[in-house]
Amino acid sequence: MFDPAFSFPPCHANRPLNDSGDDPPSRFASGILLAVVGTFLFALKSIFIKLAFAAGAEPTMLLVIRLAFALPFYVGVLWQVHCDPATRPIGRPLVMRAIGMGFLGYYLASYLDLSGLQYITAQLERLTLFVYPAIVAILAWLFLGERLHRRIILSIVLCYCGVAIMYGQERLVADGTQVTWGVVLVSGAAVSYAVYILLAKPTMAVMGSRRFTSLAMIGSTGFIGLHFLATREVSQLITASPVVYAYGFVLAIVCTLIPSFMINEAIMRVGATRTAVIGSVGPVLTMLLAIGVLGEPSSPWHFVGMGTAIVGVGLVTRK
Repeated sequence: MFDPAFSFPPCHANRPLNDSGDDPPSRFASGILLAVVGTFLFALKSIFIKLAFAAGAEPTMLLVIRLAFALPFYVGVLWQVHCDPATRPIGRPLVMRAIGMGFLGYYLASYLDLSGLQYITAQLERLTLFVYPAIVAILAWLFLGERLHRRIILSIVLCYCGVAIMYGQERLVADGTQVTWGVVLVSGAAVSYAVYILLAKPTMAVMGSRRFTSLAMIGSTGFIGLHFLATREVSQLITASPVVYAYGFVLAIVCTLIPSFMINEAIMRVGATRTAVIGSVGPVLTMLLAIGVLGEPSSPWHFVGMGTAIVGVGLVTRK
């Protein structure tokens, strides 16, 4: 499950993004705190999904519950944008394009991610998703004609070496076929999200990030709702355990909405670069939480794989 508001930095005309460190110490310190807490809350996502699975949820049900809790927020944001006199009207083609982007970024990617989490540990899932910037670089080279510099190639190699190391370790302690299938599903989620990133930015630049994200999330809610009605019985939602709804609420509000605001505000206070560096520890936090809370197996090689991929992502995201 991806974090929508973390996909693009917020657009504020009067508060430019910068990494100059010219802000007052209190503002800088609060920005660092917001980035740390936001990263921690995002890291909890895979943990709560695993707990929801253990309580009887399955991917489609959990996505429906999670999006149902988040939907009123996005409808409210869209209405607020619509009522703003400064908002420029947009045509139906742009609206449909944003909704279509929601299919790739927040329906398909999230569904593949949750499906893969049924077969692999939260550690491997988080790391496999974490390398999506490398996938973006490859797709931009293949389809947009962007050059692959040596640093980018090294980054891609390191990213996938890290995933391969952790994948090899996980096959030693679990069913190899299931681990492979889980990695394939989560890799599909990362590819879907990478395509979304490439296609969505031009549309978002025209209509603004808040309106675009709201439309994409509303569209994804419709897609997952249709998926659920086509493959499940509505009675499954009615008879679901209350704890599953509690986990869905936490995923929607605590692990997505609240940290997305924190991360965006951190970007404004300390800059995108510092916020990204802090965010790079997210997979490590997920690993520690998975070991401590879920009791997932681990080894020194897990940390080697994690560290290798983090270095690779750091290279591909560095200007």
